[in-house]
Amino acid sequence: MLDEDDISLFRAEMKGVKKLKQDTFLPPRQNKKKAQITLKDMREQQDTLFYFSDEYEPLLNDESAVKYLRENEDSHLLKQLRRGDFSPEIFLDLHGLTREQAKLELAALIQTCEKEHIYCASVMTGYGTYTLKRQIPRWLVQHPKVRALHQAPKAWGGDAAILMLIDV
Repeated sequence: MLDEDDISLFRAEMKGVKKLKQDTFLPPRQNKKKAQITLKDMREQQDTLFYFSDEYEPLLNDESAVKYLRENEDSHLLKQLRRGDFSPEIFLDLHGLTREQAKLELAALIQTCEKEHIYCASVMTGYGTYTLKRQIPRWLVQHPKVRALHQAPKAWGGDAAILMLIDV
């Protein structure tokens, strides 16, 4: 509590002082950078999706293990993938997804691998109706960042998974 002397001293010091009028409104700042980043991410994902055509039929042997090697790559990469010499740094499980959902997830995976400098990724296709198991390699071979892919060894999912090397 203040005593009377302190109150009178305060009033004497404040004599002639005018009350400030606060009439300026500063609106909260909106972070436009976040909106730009999400727009940029959406464009990058659309660009990645551009490579995934459903009509393209690459020369892949459906009876044997899934494998692909980009032109001008060392053929030893396929052998290393088959043996499991590369450990996947990121896994994508596509169980239960539709073709369109799987396509979006694949685009996001490749985009993430590029941003995070991830060299080897594993895509779990599962068995199910074999729709995704057949379609995933067909999409992946179309993308210029995919260097090689091979059916995963047993340790990384076997017949139900694909290991791929990304050009980062």
